[in-house]
Amino acid sequence: MPTTPAAPDGALAPPHDEVDRIVEGWARAREDLDVAPLAVFSRISRLSRFLETARREAFSDAGLEGWEFDMLSALRRSAEDALSPGALMRETLVTSGTMTTRIDKLVARGLVSKNRSPHDGRSVEVRLRPDGVARVDAAMERLLTAERELLAPLGDTDRSELAGMLRALLLTFETSDPLAR
Repeated sequence: MPTTPAAPDGALAPPHDEVDRIVEGWARAREDLDVAPLAVFSRISRLSRFLETARREAFSDAGLEGWEFDMLSALRRSAEDALSPGALMRETLVTSGTMTTRIDKLVARGLVSKNRSPHDGRSVEVRLRPDGVARVDAAMERLLTAERELLAPLGDTDRSELAGMLRALLLTFETSDPLAR
């Protein structure tokens, strides 16, 4: 339960969360360490648990596994009518062998079709089928509802500022990691 201690001037200080207690404990235990990064990354880590639960529930309600949602959503948001397995690999960051297995499983479930390209008979195209569209759309709607609830304590300006700060931080990693592109 968050506490709200009084500031020295008598005003109420922001409530303390569990991360504040962790940071304070490490600052006492190891005065020689700058523990400031814990205040950011421990909160991100804890928030990711809530997000992961929301994602799992949204996907499960739509009858999907997380990897299935990733594959179907890559196809759904694509500007193309179909994607090659190679394009899906780039979108989902999985290996060729994993991609083949995943496509075959989605085909077996009737969520996608896999056919030779009419433009190049040597290549394969993967397309969403109607049940795949319905499931990925349902999962996305549930996920966005859950994410809005997770962000509800923040106003529009705070959400926008947070998104901008996280983008700036993430870009430093994406530009240096070839797998993240």
